[in-house]
Amino acid sequence: MTPLAMRCVMVLLALALAWPMAFAQVDCSWGATEEIEAKITEAQRQIEESAASYDEAVERIGELEEQIRENESRIAELEEELPRQKERSDEALTAIYKMNREGYSLINMVLSSESVVEFLTCVDYLTRLQNRNIDVIVSLSTMEQELAATQAALDEALSEAKRQEKQAEDSLAVAQAAREMAQREAQEQARLEREAQEAARKAAEEAEAKKAAEEAEKQEQDDSGSSEENEGSTETPSVAPSDDGANWGADKQSFVSSWAGRIDAYLAGSPLAGQGTTFAAAAWDYGVDPRWSPAISAVESSKGAACFKPYNAWGWGSASWGSWEEAINAHVAGLARGYGYTLSESAAQKYCPPNWQHWYNGCA
Repeated sequence: MTPLAMRCVMVLLALALAWPMAFAQVDCSWGATEEIEAKITEAQRQIEESAASYDEAVERIGELEEQIRENESRIAELEEELPRQKERSDEALTAIYKMNREGYSLINMVLSSESVVEFLTCVDYLTRLQNRNIDVIVSLSTMEQELAATQAALDEALSEAKRQEKQAEDSLAVAQAAREMAQREAQEQARLEREAQEAARKAAEEAEAKKAAEEAEKQEQDDSGSSEENEGSTETPSVAPSDDGANWGADKQSFVSSWAGRIDAYLAGSPLAGQGTTFAAAAWDYGVDPRWSPAISAVESSKGAACFKPYNAWGWGSASWGSWEEAINAHVAGLARGYGYTLSESAAQKYCPPNWQHWYNGCA
């Protein structure tokens, strides 16, 4: 071996030995700091509460709208019946008026009756006639009161529906604002830490390369041609993933539309194919990088091809589910609550402790 070749081997050997130590001294985690994670967790809690309030408001509006439809139907029936009842009432009032005007008193009835039986029969008839006419009048009055009460209830229901609708709109606006602020902060933190990570890597590489070269040169000069063979170095995390570019200021429909196709393309041909909308919707609901859960499924089960439990494509404990939709929502929710916004070295160490570097690289 020529002196130049020997020197190159020694430089590479020194780099291999120094590499793990160099990165052990550099904090390469680009995940959100504890402070940012706390903010995201709190923002996520507010989002979930706001979403729950919105769902309740929407449900209440639906109930009120159904009540309004029923009230309107009843009002239509009353308004249709009202002219007929008015006509009957007018007839009843006319009959009573004629009876009083024409002197149908008890004395006249006694004088005109040929027998007690005839008298009693007349009294009974006129009493029933008058009662029937009065009942018609009372019925009309009752219907009018019912119509007024129904209209008042309808107005109150409309007012309540509008109030609930406004409250739902406000809750949704607060949830969207909180989500956008938290996710923008997380994305910016991730970008800054990616830049810091790359700068640290480059600085470490340059420093160790210089150190290794100096040691190799000194070793060559001292004629210490050690040819110990290195068994290999520990795998180190690769370059951090790129920014996801997720637009958290958009509404859910727009967000899901922008991501579903991209995720579907990534999952094409796998058991998880066609679940892009489910992944995107879950990412929006729980506020995580929409690429993260699909990436983990690729590392852990080749996108659902080798699940060790039913519908568990992520090596997620010993859990199993009844459908991909249920499984995806559970996994994304777990990422949001236990691992932060997106992939980081700290998250990899927590998710796959025995081989976290390889796991991180695969997901990245």
